Amino acid sequence: MVFSSLRNPVFARLYTAQTISLLGDALTWVGLALLAFELAGEKSAVVLSSALTLRVTAFVLLSPLAGAIADRFDRKRIMVTTHLARMLIVGLLPFVTAVWQVYALIFALNVFNAFFTPTYKATIPQVTGENEYPQAIALSSATYQLLAVLGPGFAGAIAAFIGARQVFFLDAFSFIIAAILIFTLPGQLRVNLSEQSLRTTGRIWLDMTVCSCAVFALISCPIT
Repeated sequence: MVFSSLRNPVFARLYTAQTISLLGDALTWVGLALLAFELAGEKSAVVLSSALTLRVTAFVLLSPLAGAIADRFDRKRIMVTTHLARMLIVGLLPFVTAVWQVYALIFALNVFNAFFTPTYKATIPQVTGENEYPQAIALSSATYQLLAVLGPGFAGAIAAFIGARQVFFLDAFSFIIAAILIFTLPGQLRVNLSEQSLRTTGRIWLDMTVCSCAVFALISCPIT
């Protein structure tokens, strides 16, 4: 059963942090849509499309680097740092007065998103056993897909109740809660020293190059 992986208290805490983080992302984009309309009016669609382009750009450029760093450093520290950074960035969004400020903050926000996502996925096998891992990864993926559909509606209801700009403060608070949950995970989340010794600097750059080439190949491949 998929939910059986939640019997593992460490994974349950990590999964809860991911769920809260995903809800925070939904709040971010609903709040951003309302903010774009406030700042740009009829051109708000252009602002949103440009923001989404910056999001994809950040992931394409930095995800390979994030994967390599996740194999070299404490993953718990990486995830806590990315959550705190996103909390600070989202906390600045209510104060923006120009479209260029939105672009700068959204790109910075997704720089840290690009580091969190691969690090989180790499952490799941570290906190689960062989029997729990398939259920854990399935539950995480299902939650991601479910909140991608239901999250905006939930976030929109909250934004309608508390206001467009105020929703970013709640968003920032969600990242604080997720960071606390991850910080309280027991011990460090590093790869084994035996595995780490095999990953030389040259090998890391090779992995990054391969990942980057794969991403750009997918993007440039024509749709048939």
